[in-house]
Amino acid sequence: DTFRILLPNMLLLGALTGGLVYYEVTHHVTFKSSTIFHQILGFVLSMLLVFRINSAYDRWWEGRKHWGALVNNTRNLMVKLDSIIPEEHRKDKIYLKNLIITFVFSLKDHLKDTKQFKDITDFEGFNREEFDKRSHKPNYVAGLIMKHIEKLRKQGVISDERMLFINAELQSFLDITGACERIKNTPIPFSYSMFLKKIIFIYVITMPIAFSIDFKYWAIPVVMLIFYAFASIELISEEVEDPFGDDANDLPTQEISERIKAGLNEIYPS
Repeated sequence: DTFRILLPNMLLLGALTGGLVYYEVTHHVTFKSSTIFHQILGFVLSMLLVFRINSAYDRWWEGRKHWGALVNNTRNLMVKLDSIIPEEHRKDKIYLKNLIITFVFSLKDHLKDTKQFKDITDFEGFNREEFDKRSHKPNYVAGLIMKHIEKLRKQGVISDERMLFINAELQSFLDITGACERIKNTPIPFSYSMFLKKIIFIYVITMPIAFSIDFKYWAIPVVMLIFYAFASIELISEEVEDPFGDDANDLPTQEISERIKAGLNEIYPS
């Protein structure tokens, strides 16, 4: 994908380099070529790009850890609910399981900024119209889970001690939601990203002058390759710093959500 995106710019840069070399050859232009400028600037640029890709990857990995925690906590909660709620309250178990699955899929779509929520299915006791009205759907579903568990506590189905037993998993749902929202809503500072793009542009646009004297027409592929290497890192960084979209390198939240659904259905079949 990066090659396809950068190909027009690479061809333009190659044409510029070729035109400069042709002019130097046909007009016998000679001057002393020095690459010391590009050596120094290339070192500085490399350090900046290392920091850039590491920062982007840290955001991607943090998002993956939170979704990994969501996988574990949903399973733990369902196992605990299955053990502490008597079997005569089977409908309550199924209702809570469906709410947990709905929370996972609503969080996935919420982080993608979609308004369709196609994976949310209707089930007994769930008000889809009220769900569609809410602006923050994961909060709404998490509230439904808490309200129903509190209802069971008041009925004596779940004791106060057992409430403490499941409290950590319940609290983690909104903790994970907030952490993912922090990653999504706090991008890399715009000034840093623009500065890096300017440095890459200055470095690349001056390469034909520095390399054309020494490499002649071989400067064309050399310049294109260097530009591809530096620009690709910047493109990849921009893609992975927001890990909750639908790009090829984003987190597979759809796959993870389906895996959670399958795991919960296996723990307690409907």
